Amino acid sequence: MTRGTFISFEGIDGAGKSTHVASVAAFFRQAGRAVVLTREPGGTTLSEKLRELVLHEPMDALTEALLMFAARREHLVQVIEPALARGDVVLCDRFTDATFAYQGGGRGFDWQVLVQLERRVQALPDGSLRQPDLTVWFDLDPLIAAERLASARVPDKFESQPVDFFAAVRAGYARRQAEMPERFARIDAAQTREAVGADVARVVTPWLQRSAA
Repeated sequence: MTRGTFISFEGIDGAGKSTHVASVAAFFRQAGRAVVLTREPGGTTLSEKLRELVLHEPMDALTEALLMFAARREHLVQVIEPALARGDVVLCDRFTDATFAYQGGGRGFDWQVLVQLERRVQALPDGSLRQPDLTVWFDLDPLIAAERLASARVPDKFESQPVDFFAAVRAGYARRQAEMPERFARIDAAQTREAVGADVARVVTPWLQRSAA
C-alpha cells in the first residue's frame, strides 16, 4: 500500500494559504492519489462546534488552548489517522503549529504547557508524535496581511486583532520552524499569487514522488 502523506499549511490571517490548498489537492489527485482536505480547528462535527466557540467566544487563554487540543484529538482519531492508514494524502489548513503561533506567540501562553499538551494529544502507539511530513508556511509581513484583511468578510476574534498581535504570531511560527526545521518549507507570501503557487509546487513535488515510492 502507498503510505499516507500528511501536509499542513500555516500562516497568519491574510497570508493567502487557503487559496493554494485546492491546487495542491488537484496536484495529488492528478497523480491518482486519494486526498482528504480538512482544517483546524475543525474537521469533524464536534471539532467544528469547538471551532465556533474558539473563534467567536471570549475565554481564558488556557481554556482556548485546551479547546484547540480537544478539537485536534477528535480530528486525529476520526479523520487524520484513518486517512493516513488508508494511504491517503491529508492536506490540513493549519495544525498544531498554529496553536503554538496563535496561543503561544500571539496570546503569550506558556510554550512548555503547549508542548505537554502536544505530547499527550498527538502521541502514537510507538511513542512518537504525529506531525505533518511537510509544513508549508506562508510567511507574510503583518502590515501587508492587515491590508488584505481590510476588505475581507466580517472578521472573527483572531482576524480582528491588531498588527502587534500578528507580529507575535509570526514570531511564534518562526520559533516553531527553528525547533523543527526539517519539516518546514517557508514561502514568501508577499509575492504574486502565481509566484507563490510556483513555490508551493516546488516544495510539494518531492512529496508526491516520495509518497508514490
